[in-house]
Amino acid sequence: MRYLAALAACICVLVVLRFSMKIATKEEHEGKIVVTYWEKWTGFEGDAMRDAVKAFNESQDRIYCELLTISQIDQKLLLATSGGNPPDIAGLWSFNLNVFADNGSIIPLDDYCKKAGITREDYIPCYYDMCVHRGKVWALPSTPASLALHWNKKMFREAGLDPERPPKTMSELWEYAQKLTIKSDDGGFKQIGYMPAEPGWYNWGWGCWFGGRLWDGVDKLTANSPENVEAFEWVKSYADEYGKDNLVTFRSGFGSFNSPQNAFMAGKVAMVLQGVWMHNFIKNIAPDMEWGAAPFPYPDGHPELANTTLVEEDLLAIPRHAKHPDEAFEVIKFLNSQRGMELLCQGQRKHSPLAEMSERFLRDHENPAIEVFIDLAKSPNAFKSPPLGILLEYRQEMQVAFDQVWLGLKTPQEALDRVQNRMQPKFERTKMRLEMRRERELFAEPGGAR
Repeated sequence: MRYLAALAACICVLVVLRFSMKIATKEEHEGKIVVTYWEKWTGFEGDAMRDAVKAFNESQDRIYCELLTISQIDQKLLLATSGGNPPDIAGLWSFNLNVFADNGSIIPLDDYCKKAGITREDYIPCYYDMCVHRGKVWALPSTPASLALHWNKKMFREAGLDPERPPKTMSELWEYAQKLTIKSDDGGFKQIGYMPAEPGWYNWGWGCWFGGRLWDGVDKLTANSPENVEAFEWVKSYADEYGKDNLVTFRSGFGSFNSPQNAFMAGKVAMVLQGVWMHNFIKNIAPDMEWGAAPFPYPDGHPELANTTLVEEDLLAIPRHAKHPDEAFEVIKFLNSQRGMELLCQGQRKHSPLAEMSERFLRDHENPAIEVFIDLAKSPNAFKSPPLGILLEYRQEMQVAFDQVWLGLKTPQEALDRVQNRMQPKFERTKMRLEMRRERELFAEPGGAR
């Protein structure tokens, strides 16, 4: 079965490569150089990028950018690059930039940025920093995101809470959650004020809201740091309050995220941690919903941790072996101009990663809370996923630890000690292999060490 799955994947990639070769080898499109661009977006997000690419194509008469929607773009890009026939531009994710940089799948952009006058000062710092790895710039931003607490104002009003005042501290969050929780006649719940397990996308990172991190930045993972243990104790307090069986039953009634049965939009959970994109789904699924967005509450006694948020972004990179890297950067440069970026981010209803945004962009933005997400991204407490080659596995292990605590199977210390003991050796082996690879590359360079 594994062989058949691998064969099917290879056939799929070959089809994509054959199609891209047909375009890429066609040197002219109405007399222009054709730049191929692979992007993962569909729907309105894909439409927004198509509009931005169209604006680039119409802005000059030398280059034509051909945008293709590609699923599983990370896997297909690795195969295309190793086969020597990648696109000229690839839309990637910030959390795995280091993997593509370390395995040589993309090229550094430092010289291009220097020539174009693009610097860190042009961006909200966190979004530029996510493009940098091992001291080099490997990509430039497309659309960014930060996370905020979303709350249902109608549910606040019905619970006797001020609908315009969200909780600011963890103790207020607990107090609000109690007032917003309604039990059913069978001992279960009709609605819950707040639960850390919903939507469940960021369970690996709760320690960061308590001042923790997952890595010391050098050679040690910190899964079981005191801050992370404290965060999971906080998670456990909600699980203990509601009861494991009640929670399992209550959550079984939730529908998929993009559906009317979404727990937040259906009025089953009054407060949720979500990203700037949440507005899009509320608009389409629950357009009459009264909602607000604000910084997620900080631990009592630690105002220095206010405005903590997770930031992520999509990136634009040039793959190794790209046929038109110079022209590809011209496209990326346009998309990182105020005109190109605001066209794209307005279309996706996200904020811009640029330091300067036009008055019109902010005034006409569809998301009424857009400035909340901008301010959070500018916060010194904005954090990103650590640039680790084992990140996806590490996140999954943290999710397992969360589930063990949420279901009462392990204490926070036990669950996080397990993650630390499992992942630290894997991290060390990965780090060693990377160092050996760098050493081989150094010796292979002309004039390298001997």
